[in-house]
Amino acid sequence: MINRLTTLLTLLALLSGCVTETVKTTAVPTLSTYETSLPSDEVLDIAVVVFDPGIADIDPEEGIYPEIRRAEATFMARELALVLDDQGVWGASRVVPSSEHITDVLVTGAIEQSDGEALSLAIRAVDTQGRIWLDKQYAGTTSRYAYQQTQRVKKDPFLAVYRDIANDLIAVFKSLARSDRLAIRNVSKLRFAQSFAPEAFEGYLSDGEGALTRAVRLPAESDPMMARIGAIQQRNHIFVDTLQGHYDNFSGSMDGPYNEWRRLSYEETVALRELENEAQTQLIMGGISLLAGIAAATSDDRNVRTAGAVGIYAGGGLIKSGLERRAEANIHSLALEELGQSLEAEITPQVIELEDRTIQLSGTIEDQYGQWREILSDIYAAEIAELPTELSQPSP
Repeated sequence: MINRLTTLLTLLALLSGCVTETVKTTAVPTLSTYETSLPSDEVLDIAVVVFDPGIADIDPEEGIYPEIRRAEATFMARELALVLDDQGVWGASRVVPSSEHITDVLVTGAIEQSDGEALSLAIRAVDTQGRIWLDKQYAGTTSRYAYQQTQRVKKDPFLAVYRDIANDLIAVFKSLARSDRLAIRNVSKLRFAQSFAPEAFEGYLSDGEGALTRAVRLPAESDPMMARIGAIQQRNHIFVDTLQGHYDNFSGSMDGPYNEWRRLSYEETVALRELENEAQTQLIMGGISLLAGIAAATSDDRNVRTAGAVGIYAGGGLIKSGLERRAEANIHSLALEELGQSLEAEITPQVIELEDRTIQLSGTIEDQYGQWREILSDIYAAEIAELPTELSQPSP
C-alpha cells in the first residue's frame, strides 16, 4: 500500500513539473550570391509558381482556414521570389500563376504547415531540361520576438526558410558547367517556340525517356519564325511582369493584417498548446489523485483514510479544472477562426491595366493566364499568316 501511494505521488510530482518550451531566437542564414561576374548568356530566369495551399484534404478540426491558406500561397511565393531577386544571379525571378509557364528554372511548392509559430514547405525545382534541382522539405520555427520588430525595415519571421531554399538553388547553379547553362537556355527558347508552333519546330528537341532534354539543332539567327516567337515571348514577359505588379499590390495590402494575424496566431497556437498540455496534465493528475484516494480509503489507518478522502476530492477538482481548461482551449480555437474571417476581407480582387485592355483579376489568375496564352497564339498565327509562304517554313 505504501509503495503504491509513493509511486502515485511521484507521478504527481513529475507531471506538475511539466512545462512547454517555445523558441527564444531564430538564426537567419546569410544569403549566398555569385562571387564573380556572370556572363550574360549564362544568366538563367527563374519563376516561382504560386504555392499549393495544401487544403485539398484538410480536417475542419485542424484549425486550417482555406481563405488564409490561399492568400498565404501567393504571399509566400512572392517572398521567395524577392529573396531570389536579392541574390543578384538570376535574370528574372517572377511569381507565376501556373506550372505551365515556360522558363529556365521553375520552382513549385506546397504549404504543409503554417500557424504563425512554424512553417513547413515542400519545395521542388526543375529546369527546362528536366534536371531536378531541389525536391525536399524546408521547415522553420520562429520566436515571439519576430513579431515585435521595431526597426524601420522589417523582415519576414520565416526569412530563414526562404534563404535556405535560395541558398540551395544557387548551390546547384554554381555546380553547373557553362555548357549546361547554355543548354538550359536553348531548350527553354525551343520549348516556348514549340508551345506555339509544334509542327514547325518538331524535331528540334530530343526528349529521351529518363534523359535530359537537349537541343538537337537550333534555328538560324535569321529565321523569321523564330523572330516572331521572340516577339511573342517578349510580350509574354511584359504580361508576366504586369502580374508582378498585381502580386506586389496584393502582398502589400495583405502585409499588415497578415502579419498581425500571424502574431496573434502565434500567441493563440502557443496558448492553445499550453492549455491542452495543462488540461491533459490536470486530468491525469486528477485521475491519479482519485486512484490514490480510493487506495487510501481502504486502509485500516484512520489518518490514511482521511487523506484518501481528501485525495478523492482533490482529484475530482483537478479533473473538473482540466475539463474547464479544454473548454478554454476551444475558445482560443474560435478566436483563430474569427481572425481568419477578419483577414478574408482584405483578400479582394485586383484590376491590372495592360496596353490595350483592362483585366479584372477576380477569378483565378491561372485561368486568366490561360486566356492570355490563347491571345498570344492568335497573335502568332496572324503574324505568321502575313509572312511569305517560303519564309513561313522552318529553317533546316
